[in-house]
Amino acid sequence: MDLRRTMKGRRALSTVAITTALLFAVAGCGGGDEDNSGNGSSSTPSARASATGERDSKAPETNTVLAEVKGENGITLSVSSAKRDEGGFVTVEGTVTNSTGSALAMGNWRGDERELAKNGGSMAGASLVDQTGKKKYLVLRDTEGRCLCTRFDGGIREGQTTQWFAQFPAPPSDTTKVDFQVGSMPPASIEISEG
Repeated sequence: MDLRRTMKGRRALSTVAITTALLFAVAGCGGGDEDNSGNGSSSTPSARASATGERDSKAPETNTVLAEVKGENGITLSVSSAKRDEGGFVTVEGTVTNSTGSALAMGNWRGDERELAKNGGSMAGASLVDQTGKKKYLVLRDTEGRCLCTRFDGGIREGQTTQWFAQFPAPPSDTTKVDFQVGSMPPASIEISEG
């Protein structure tokens, strides 16, 4: 009985240590891309994200659309960028538009895992699928289970378009095409660019 508890404790400690090291690696990737406005803020997605997962209002907007999918009675999801960063992760960004006729809480996009329930309506359940390598990459999380992604606090009002982002472990460098999926939306085939 003591051996089982020890093994469970070691596994839990190992998981926490690996997750913490990954978070430090992600946080340390922000150097070198300083903003020209003189405020010295980093332009990495993790630096632009607040504790609630919302994007900084100074984040640049792009008009490029890598993929767009429609589903769930009037929701449109657009992916505007998928960039591989030196820290070993991929940041995917885009917009979601609610044309359903009513406000959406977005709770079904957070994923089915019990740990993800704390994220509320968010992109926590999103994934990247590498069809060639036959691997699925889930959104990165901190040690408390909070996703490194946008949270839709208060949901999305009818007719509203909201920006979102999600960070994933990077597939191998020779993998450039993946499928992005969240909730019951159809998969969106996207191409990863170097950041």
